[in-house]
Amino acid sequence: MPFHGPVLQQGPPGGSVRLAGKNVSRLGLGTMRLAGPGNWGAPPNAPEAVRLLRSAVGDNGVTHIDTADSYGPHTVEELIRRALHPYGDDLLVATKVGLVRPGPGVYEPLCRPAYLRHAVEASLRRLGCERLSLCYLHRVDATVPLSDQLGTLADLRHEGKIAHIGLSRVTVDEIDRARGVAPIAAVQNPMNSAQGHDPALNHCRSLGIPYVAYRPLGKGRLIEDGLLPVLSRLLNLGPQVALVPGTTRVDHLRQLVEAARAAEPESESLA
Repeated sequence: MPFHGPVLQQGPPGGSVRLAGKNVSRLGLGTMRLAGPGNWGAPPNAPEAVRLLRSAVGDNGVTHIDTADSYGPHTVEELIRRALHPYGDDLLVATKVGLVRPGPGVYEPLCRPAYLRHAVEASLRRLGCERLSLCYLHRVDATVPLSDQLGTLADLRHEGKIAHIGLSRVTVDEIDRARGVAPIAAVQNPMNSAQGHDPALNHCRSLGIPYVAYRPLGKGRLIEDGLLPVLSRLLNLGPQVALVPGTTRVDHLRQLVEAARAAEPESESLA
């Protein structure tokens, strides 16, 4: 059954943020957990995963879906296409390239130019689109000059295969060096109360770069603190901050959305 897009009953959960040329909900959905155990293979219940994705967008107003070619690997991008394609103009599907998966629970950076180009082309096919709205360098590969890694993504941007480039799990120095090669539309780093301060947050604020906090619930360990205080703390870090918690349950997704709406700071929208 084709997906017909969101029918909003309320405003976007957490408010809105301008990300990769779109006004999207500050509460997004991270999709790593939709793969099988060890982030390997297909989800144990693919129809339920499809229902979760459609509920996020169609029922709850989430307009920012975050994924990666390494999730599965590859299976989650295919799942997103199955659930949400054709994508609405207000929906941002962001993906990441540059990590390979030798086995369950194992991740290795691989950012040689030829591989990055192959990875982007493959993500385009799996997601069923002509251009990736936001493509992150998933990890910096210490064996390849950063200028070559970002230069490849910049070339693909010039060719029209990537609209915006992001960085994932990076330092302030890496952000600055990357900006010398290509415009950076977003930075995605882990951020939660157990993680400690990330200097990249203030740096992104000073540069006007949206900061996407992944693992905001600390892999679920912080849920016992209550969703409202956890999300409120993160949303109050600044209007440029977006969150991409992950879940596999529709009821938990609804709780996240309700907490984000309750936690939304007044007059704190970067749209």
